[in-house]
Amino acid sequence: MLQQTQVKTVLPRYQAWFKLFPDIQTLASAHLDDVLKQWEGLGYYRRARFIHEAAQQIMHAHAGKFPKQFEAMLKLKGIGRSTAGAISSFCFDTPTAVLDGNVKRVLSAWGNQNYHEKELWLIAQTWIEKTTTPDLWNQAMMELGATHCQAKKRACALCPVHTSCQSAFTLPPKKASTIKVLDVHWQVDVYQHAQHGIWLEQRPSSGIWAGLWTPPIQELKEAPQQTPHLIHQLTHRRIHLYLNDKHDSPMGVGSWFQSWEGLAIPTGIHRLFEQRSKC
Repeated sequence: MLQQTQVKTVLPRYQAWFKLFPDIQTLASAHLDDVLKQWEGLGYYRRARFIHEAAQQIMHAHAGKFPKQFEAMLKLKGIGRSTAGAISSFCFDTPTAVLDGNVKRVLSAWGNQNYHEKELWLIAQTWIEKTTTPDLWNQAMMELGATHCQAKKRACALCPVHTSCQSAFTLPPKKASTIKVLDVHWQVDVYQHAQHGIWLEQRPSSGIWAGLWTPPIQELKEAPQQTPHLIHQLTHRRIHLYLNDKHDSPMGVGSWFQSWEGLAIPTGIHRLFEQRSKC
């Protein structure tokens, strides 16, 4: 949940998650729609699908017990080297490095250099092998990057290791944005019926809003002349949404729903209908 989501947003969702999915077996046996519903509003829904699939892998390949071996962790869906390093050090006290954005920033600041990825892994592993408390080391490194050694500002006077940092009390280098945002224009076709409710379709298993429920969506090749009803910002996409009330029969694979309560609905669609209700 903390991958690309702030702690203050995650905390209440984390607690709610374990009320519904208290153990691996419960999560593995849950329907994917229920898992996605619990992830609603956190974004990057592939993370929810990965953790669901990983739980199923653990049930099938490890008798429901989370594997202790580092290499076995890497085979679980959605777990890469850095996440495996965190889990292994936190849970099993192994000297396995973490290299998320925060740690990369701290290591680069210490050496006052822009290291390549391979160099950063080597440096991170070298440092953690020198400590007898790898769990605390990894947590401290991530916390330093999140609090004192941020991308846009540094709190060097408060940093407990500023005396050994080669770039202490200097401004962090400005980085050009590497995120290219693409504008897309989507027509949201709304089929509503007095008796049947609203027609919803489940999005494909890959792509934007994968696996979530929405009214039928058509991607427009060109931007309409009208102003969009809502612009929904994602990391790599700026989605211009246009509501289109339909009065014929819906086509395609979908279902009528009296309410979308209990369904995993994208935040953008929730906002779109909230905007509509105000008009």
